Amino acid sequence: MNIGTLYLVATPIGNLGDFSPRARQIMCDVDFIAAEDTRVTKKLLNALDLPSKPMISYFEHNRRERGEEIVKKLLGGENCALVTDAGTPAISDPGEDLVALCAENNIPVQSIPGCCAAVCALAVSGLPTGRWCFEGFLSVNKKARKEHLDSLLSEKRTMIFYEAPHKLRQTLHDMRLAFGDDRKIAMCREITKIHEESLRMTLSEAEEYYTENSPRGEYVLVLEGNTETITDVSDEERMEIAISAVQKRIESGETLKDAVKLVSADIGVKKNALYKEALNRLS
Repeated sequence: MNIGTLYLVATPIGNLGDFSPRARQIMCDVDFIAAEDTRVTKKLLNALDLPSKPMISYFEHNRRERGEEIVKKLLGGENCALVTDAGTPAISDPGEDLVALCAENNIPVQSIPGCCAAVCALAVSGLPTGRWCFEGFLSVNKKARKEHLDSLLSEKRTMIFYEAPHKLRQTLHDMRLAFGDDRKIAMCREITKIHEESLRMTLSEAEEYYTENSPRGEYVLVLEGNTETITDVSDEERMEIAISAVQKRIESGETLKDAVKLVSADIGVKKNALYKEALNRLS
């Protein structure tokens, strides 16, 4: 018995002209469509003059139940196009789980390339593109958010985040506290849309800019990696750098214990020695 194929079809994130001829053909040929929001997908099909197809909703809150249903259809020989409301499926998206489920069942999966907001923003950011990492959305939970940013203090690769406009100001504030005033950032919004804009500045400039201007549209934040190199310094100089970093974190509201724990791992000094030195100097 033939097994069907799951096609990950990238949809436009703004400009309908970005929908490829291959994507159009796949959408015409598949037996059914798994869509994040069937209403949005119906509008897209109409706008692109594509034939209607049987649709099944597949999103964050029904992915387990619907994933099994989709796999059953694929194992029965039907071909499926998985689409999100905009962009590439399975990237910061529950489609990731469906792909894993297909892998477990030896179901072929093919990616039909198209727009990906993260890659588009990276390309225009003006920051290094040779090595980068995708960090998705930061948690709304304050503790988890801080832990996420703290885990990236030593990250040398360019970092990419997604952010909603109503959370942008807080995110820029938290990033400035974590990474410092002078870290470079590119803020790309409304990519491929009429009001597309890319702003390149430091974190302190970005926070000031959005204190005076209202964030509009969905954002991709491209953040410079850690460019500091402290490998060729003496133990005394390394300790001075560590004490300075601890002091800065304490001034931003952290406890001495938490600051020492993070800085010791980041800079490479012994935690106990750093704690003792910081206690003598800063308390």
